[in-house]
Amino acid sequence: MTDSHNSGQHKDREAAAAEVRRMWQPTPSWTQPDPNETEPAEEKDEQQPDALSQEFADDSWSTPAADEPVDQPAPWTQPQATAPAPSWTQPVAESAAASWTQPEEFDEEPVVEPHAPDATEPAAESPDQTPAGPNSPVFGGSSFHGSGSGPEQSAAGQPQAGQPGVPGQAGQPGPQRGQGGQPLSPAAQHFFPQGIPGQQPPQPPQNLSFRTDDLIQALPLPREAPAERGVRSMLKLRPGGSERSERLARATAATAFRRPVTIVVANPKGGSGKTPTTLLLSGALGQARGGGVVAWDNNELRGNMHLRTHDTNSRSTVTDMLQAMPMLTQPDARLGDVAAYLRHQVSGQYDVLTSATTTYAQIEANDFDLIHRLMSRFYKVLVIDTGNNEGSSNWREAMKAADALVIPIKWKSLSCAAAVQMLEELDNQGPEAQRLIRRAVIAVSNGPGDVNKEVEKQLRPYFESRAAAVVDIPTDMHIAAEGPMDHAALQPATRRAALELAARVSEQVTIALNAPR
Repeated sequence: MTDSHNSGQHKDREAAAAEVRRMWQPTPSWTQPDPNETEPAEEKDEQQPDALSQEFADDSWSTPAADEPVDQPAPWTQPQATAPAPSWTQPVAESAAASWTQPEEFDEEPVVEPHAPDATEPAAESPDQTPAGPNSPVFGGSSFHGSGSGPEQSAAGQPQAGQPGVPGQAGQPGPQRGQGGQPLSPAAQHFFPQGIPGQQPPQPPQNLSFRTDDLIQALPLPREAPAERGVRSMLKLRPGGSERSERLARATAATAFRRPVTIVVANPKGGSGKTPTTLLLSGALGQARGGGVVAWDNNELRGNMHLRTHDTNSRSTVTDMLQAMPMLTQPDARLGDVAAYLRHQVSGQYDVLTSATTTYAQIEANDFDLIHRLMSRFYKVLVIDTGNNEGSSNWREAMKAADALVIPIKWKSLSCAAAVQMLEELDNQGPEAQRLIRRAVIAVSNGPGDVNKEVEKQLRPYFESRAAAVVDIPTDMHIAAEGPMDHAALQPATRRAALELAARVSEQVTIALNAPR
């Protein structure tokens, strides 16, 4: 009865091994065939005696006997205690070039002689006495991936429920599959409870998104550049709070608008600092954006911008540009054609269009519209300096085209009073003008001795409540000299204030572009 039982187990093992060999047939061989072998191996399983009925006390699974043929399969025996890390190679009957090897770890249990079961001991104490079933272990109750000596296996050498290696239990993905995704039979799963070595189970498809926005967001954020000034720059440290806020203001001033924008600088009082504020703002925007900015002196007659800028390549004025308008409005007109009538300021990276200097060339509303359309065709940001007459047609047209308003003042009674009267007048001209007031930025630029503390104390709260922001520009002797302004000759604090003014104006322009009409 014991021989019949062992013979049944042997046939089950042979059937499982044949299935595994069939699944591994397309895979390249792990063991090269013997070059001296002239004829394929023949099936000799039927001629071999029962492996479990013999004992090989001093034999190894991986080393055949000296007189044993090369193509003869190694006997299936229990491992010996003297081989801590044995390996064995079983030849493939169907193809002499295919073979497979056992992993390094396996169970080592002594061979137990069959005997009659005793009533005082478990019925399945020895693996040789356990009937072959769907959950019965083979090779001494162990798998090729478990050692059988840990607490995760039972006395029969089988993994406990809930532990890795038990298909169908908690924590296990399900039935194991062989090569090509074919599921293993229950007999083959005794050999490979966790799948065939080297063959990964099919992974479930992941929900991957290949949209451009998702891929860009998945990219790592760029590292912050080290400090550029002071001791932090020498030590390659991160910038301090002031330098970081300056970088933020520069990035805000360089905002990419979806269309050309118009910024109007207005205060009816002469000498309130309109032209210097216009040039400061244009230089800060030009440096932050890298160009694309034009400062336009929209005075109906003889403004001061031609006296406060460098005469680089042209003495042309807005009158000369109006005369050349038929040529400049052609479809093939280029920026170089328009630049011939402008003054380029190198240090601030912006261009200047000066006003008329003779009395017979007063600018009207139609002239403003022609120039505004032409400048919006070639420039991204237009900073318009206005005159002192609120009733002139070009002044009113500039207010209609404005996306943001900058009001320059000094802490003096007359300068502040003119700004307050202009705000009250705009407040009576409808919702568009009222929204323009709420987006206004107050630029306080005082010359030497211009500050009246009492006026500042009374009117600063008023301007802060009416406008979006109030920016203080420190007194700079380069501006007070009333000569051509060079952005590089300004004090660092003045350039920093001009950049802050550009950032606040850019914020209000962004709000105006996003506001519903």
